[in-house]
Amino acid sequence: MRISDVIEDFIKDMMKDEDDFIEIQRNELAEHFNCVPSQINYVIATRFRPQQGYYVESRRGGGGHIRIKKISNNKENYFMHIITNMGDQITSNEVDILISNLLSYEMIDEQLAKLLKVATSDNVLVVPQNTKDKLRASILKNMLLNID
Repeated sequence: MRISDVIEDFIKDMMKDEDDFIEIQRNELAEHFNCVPSQINYVIATRFRPQQGYYVESRRGGGGHIRIKKISNNKENYFMHIITNMGDQITSNEVDILISNLLSYEMIDEQLAKLLKVATSDNVLVVPQNTKDKLRASILKNMLLNID
């Protein structure tokens, strides 16, 4: 298991014990895992994004901390959070992560996951590269809005 995976699992375990949010000190966590603070930043930036159901607030400076809040797992709230935080474009890799999260939270089933993946895949989006991610975001937002 890579250090990034270990740090991610550690933070998620901490979140299981808390109701609302957790606050962590970047330097303390880096010491705990014997890594540089930028490794903690990397994990937070890539594994705890809005598309993955998290809100992250970072305070810098001597007493700085990172506050991570898990967005409600209510299906409607979760989908609306994703839609409003997605922006105008999303990559194929980001869609894969999002679909994986939706499956793990049991927000969608395997069949719907396949449909979402196929509808937003590069093979289907036969448009110039510079518009693929915009079209993908539009399709995904509309599909999420129409899931019962």
